[in-house]
Amino acid sequence: MPRLATALLGACCAVLPALAAAQDAQRREVADAAASLQAKVVEWRRDIHRHPELGNRETRTAAKVAEHLRGLGLEPRTGIAHTGVTAVLKGGRPGPRIALRADMDALPVTEQTGLPFASTATAEYRGQTTGVMHACGHDAHTAILMGVAEALVAMRDELPGEVLFVFQPAEEGPPEGEEGGASMMLAEGIFREFRPEAVFGLHVFSTLQAGQIGVRGGPLMAASDRFSIDVIGRQTHGSRPWGGIDPIVAAADLIGTAQTIVSRRTNISTLPAVVTFGAINGGIRYNIIPDRVELVGTIRTFDEDVRKAIFADLQNVATHVAAAHGATVEAHIPAETGNPVTANDPDLTARMLPSLQAVAGAGNVVDPSLTMGAEDFSYYAREVPGLFFFVGATPQGQDPLRAPSNHSPQFDVDESALDLGLRAMLQLTLDYLGGDTSG
Repeated sequence: MPRLATALLGACCAVLPALAAAQDAQRREVADAAASLQAKVVEWRRDIHRHPELGNRETRTAAKVAEHLRGLGLEPRTGIAHTGVTAVLKGGRPGPRIALRADMDALPVTEQTGLPFASTATAEYRGQTTGVMHACGHDAHTAILMGVAEALVAMRDELPGEVLFVFQPAEEGPPEGEEGGASMMLAEGIFREFRPEAVFGLHVFSTLQAGQIGVRGGPLMAASDRFSIDVIGRQTHGSRPWGGIDPIVAAADLIGTAQTIVSRRTNISTLPAVVTFGAINGGIRYNIIPDRVELVGTIRTFDEDVRKAIFADLQNVATHVAAAHGATVEAHIPAETGNPVTANDPDLTARMLPSLQAVAGAGNVVDPSLTMGAEDFSYYAREVPGLFFFVGATPQGQDPLRAPSNHSPQFDVDESALDLGLRAMLQLTLDYLGGDTSG
């Protein structure tokens, strides 16, 4: 068993021995519900996959979710953060409150999987027509939570406590100039009206084999911030560089010096950090030195103090390197609020680890490496204790390190991940609520 998993299980058994013993085996009602819902969940996932929608535009998906919840006898609230859907299930017995979250949006990616239910959808993105694809697995997340909702409604009379189902838009980020995602869901009050004790979420991931679950306490996925820096010089003829101020040379120097922010100024002995320049735009003709160069990029961190220090260091480098060339800068660092670190509550992780081991097998629950990708589940986990885990999506026999990754046009989900994700979320829910719904 991986070292962290062993430590967490030990802590859990030391503090909560009765709970750990109760979680040693998969609940019978979990296995029965998953078996009865398997075909439905696969059908829902394929339908959503065939009809993907970009962030803040998930109208069809949201309507499908809301219709399903109404059919279960719930009263969904719609139109939250543009297209979000929530519903509350009140159990027949008193107990805790929890929230379960799934994201619904797709990506501006043209699908190349060749699946019989592959997307042929297109949309406008940043002024261009592009294919749209569920290249990150949100179709699976939505279908899994629809199945969890149906299973829990069937257990309602014996279920203690209450469950908030959160179907969220725009996890990948809202369109430019719009708000959206988890932060907007919270701003519109989903946790004011229903304050959970804990929130759970999952993500299918290509870096794990089907049948595996990845979970760790503390930081799991990086904070993600976007920045932009305009280097402003003075235009001149390319044959007379002394007649102006060259922002291209200043920008090149700035980019090179910025590499020392991580390599020489940031303590990365415990947690990594990344500063990446993703685009450079400036100039239009071979013999004209332009007056402006635009730089954009991303910052990834796992510690809030490190995050703030890198913001300050990048501003300092931009301002003073440009000044050394006689140029100035207009810097937006960060350009907008990014996603905070996705960190699992250590106590909650220790408490619920046996539940994940019960459904996957102890040897299949692994301690994943820190992931430089980001997740806006982090906003929920800043409000209440959160647990976010990975479900393997790469088929047995295929090397996860060589499989098409999340966000690839070839990305696909081994559909056994739908079953494991459903069982994991159900087991977590029932074990946390403490209910015995087996009859």
